[in-house]
Amino acid sequence: MNIIVLGTGCAKCKTLEQLTRKVVADLNINAVVTKEEDITKIISYGIPRTPGIVVDGHIVVSGRVPSESELKQILTKL
Repeated sequence: MNIIVLGTGCAKCKTLEQLTRKVVADLNINAVVTKEEDITKIISYGIPRTPGIVVDGHIVVSGRVPSESELKQILTKL
């Protein structure tokens, strides 16, 4: 699984990156988590607002930081 956290470096973006890495570790998901801060690349994903998460090319979170339990549900359904 390829997980990209999209964000320009704001506090919410950093929080989402940390939360994503924690959930991946807690659930022992075989995934590569990366962070994309380049606004041009973020726009190319078609995300309306940051922060966001793209998993294997699909936007799963946009414009908010989900709760830990919600993010766990999102990632286990993929």
